[in-house]
Amino acid sequence: MDNGFDIFLWLIFPYICLTIFILGHIWRYRYDKFGWTSRSSQMYESSILRWANPMFHFGILAVFLGHVMGLGIPQTWTDAAGISHSMYHFMAISVGAVAGIFTIVGFIGLLYRRRFTKAVMGATTVMDKVMYFMLGIVILGGLLNTATGAVGDYNYREGVSIWFRGIFYFNPQPELMVGAPLSFQFHAIAAIALFALWPFTRLVHVFTAPLGYLFRPYIVYRSRDAHEGSRAHRRGWDKVDTIPRRRK
Repeated sequence: MDNGFDIFLWLIFPYICLTIFILGHIWRYRYDKFGWTSRSSQMYESSILRWANPMFHFGILAVFLGHVMGLGIPQTWTDAAGISHSMYHFMAISVGAVAGIFTIVGFIGLLYRRRFTKAVMGATTVMDKVMYFMLGIVILGGLLNTATGAVGDYNYREGVSIWFRGIFYFNPQPELMVGAPLSFQFHAIAAIALFALWPFTRLVHVFTAPLGYLFRPYIVYRSRDAHEGSRAHRRGWDKVDTIPRRRK
């Protein structure tokens, strides 16, 4: 492979984005701890959020687990476990399609809510808009790959997956991505670019878990004692009998 652009795209660019991903999170955590949040807008609108938010998050979680299995687990391991390529392909397409539909429906609901709810739109930042745009491109690219994978004969586990794992082994093979279909190339580039954008958006809340709630002491609530303290209570705080009395 002699094309310098391909070398940059599939060899250099991933490491640039991963470096930004790591250093960006370190910088964000050190200098913007109060901004390390999902910037919840539930108080502005909850009817659409009630169904769109769970659909999107459960769908994207299933998509993530599918990518972990498809990209992180070598095909030789599933072959050794007795899972044939046709069986794995059927499971990936069927489960991926359901997860993708949940994700895209929830995502559309969240976009509609953010665009057409005035208070939510007013709280939307420029980085929120960029994040939603990039996330939408990645989701659409994944659905496109799922749809083409159902009718095509390209085995991404012998190409894209090996290239992806090679990044973490510091031994990527760019030629594997050059030979991949354009839809897989598009999805990979969009996902890598999203990783570079990640630390500077509300997506940082993915790495936040309220573990402190498991270990903090109980909060004790006590009713106010009428005789507490040495000062007498003002008459204005005395209870008033609101039940009307019958006239004699």
